[in-house]
Parts: sequence; C-alpha cells; structure tokens
Amino acid sequence: MQVEILYRPSYSVAKVSLDVNEEIQVEGGAMVGMSPNMQMETHARGGILKSLSRAVLGSESFFINTYTAEKQGDEILLAPALPGDVAVLEMRNQTLLVQSGAYIASSEGVDVNTKWTGAKTFFGKEGAIMLKISGTGTLIISSYGAIHPMTLASGEKYVVDTGHLVSFDESVDYHIKKVAGWKSTLLSGEGLVAELTGPGKINIQSRSQQAFLGWLIPQLPTQTTYVSSSK
Repeated sequence: MQVEILYRPSYSVAKVSLDVNEEIQVEGGAMVGMSPNMQMETHARGGILKSLSRAVLGSESFFINTYTAEKQGDEILLAPALPGDVAVLEMRNQTLLVQSGAYIASSEGVDVNTKWTGAKTFFGKEGAIMLKISGTGTLIISSYGAIHPMTLASGEKYVVDTGHLVSFDESVDYHIKKVAGWKSTLLSGEGLVAELTGPGKINIQSRSQQAFLGWLIPQLPTQTTYVSSSK
C-alpha cells in the first residue's frame, strides 16, 4: 500500500495505491473516487456490538467499507468531511488513542475500537470518547485544520485544549482537567484541557470544531420575517 497526500494542509486528499488483492478498510462517506476495477464490500467490522460501540460512542459509521484491488496499482481517493489535513501513520504493534471522527481508513492488521475517557471528559462535550486503534499496518486520520505533530520526552508535559487533540500514543499519560478555576473555564472561552505527559508522540489540530460551532451558531437567523405588500 502506498499513500500520497495531496493538496495539504487545507483540503487534503489521500491517494492510496494498492497491490493485487490488497484491501483497505474505509470509513463510510470518505471515498472520493476510485479505479473502476476496485471491489467494495460493506460489513459491520468486528461484529454487531463492536460496530454499535464505534457508531454510538465514537461518532463513526456503523458499517465499514472494504475496498479490494483487482489489479496492481488500483487506487482510491479518500477525504474527510471537514476541511483540513490528512496524516498517514505507520503502526508497528502499537496502540494509539484517536479523536472520534478523525478515523478515515486503515489496512489489514489494524483494529479500531472505542475507549471511555472518563466522566469529566464526557460532560465537557469535547473529546468524550477516543478511538482505541491498535495493531500493525497503515492508519489514515484527518484533522480540522492543519496537523501539528509533537514528540514528548519521558516526563515532559504539555497542555492541549481537548477540542484540538487529534491523537497520541498509548504510552502518553493524560489527565483531563479545567483550564483554571470554574470561573475561568466558563468565562474565558476555553473549555477542558488535556495535560499530556510523555514519552510519546501527539498530533494537534490547528482548528476546533466546537470553537467554530460556537462562532457559527449565534450568526444563524432564529426566525424568518416575511414582508407582504398590498396594492
């Protein structure tokens, strides 16, 4: 499997080229285009309960589409729903925690599940559930905005707004907390934050869906006024 990222970082597209009979599992709705020889099957990956967990808790599709190449070099174009970047992570018998909604696709050998990250995160609305992705293979994820990668040394700490956190290694310890006191949390415009402690790699996105919605929703009209004229 070869993956090339095009048009980054604002409207990135992943161009995936496959070997003969090679498969790729793709999130529903992520396919942009593909070779005419590509075969597709749709199934509840991992069984009904596991698929239901991903759909209800992880904001992912209940069904996963599996694309199989019939000939060498068959390709598929993949893109996320939101404008932003796409990253390719080569996993080597490891586990990552990934923001729900960031998963696009993965090769065979990569397992996608959900992980409960605690009541504080759930009631904070942002990052309530993380996808737990493990195994060996290629993982393709997306971000809202550009991806900013970082590597934390052992014991090194970094604080990230939960709405900007895309993924991190399982070796990274995390603690969800208020940015300051409740007054600052409610009035500053900042929500809950994740205090991350290395060692391990993390990926941060330059924009937040929650912040964008917080700006957009007040701009929407609340009612429509009709003006009629009489002769």
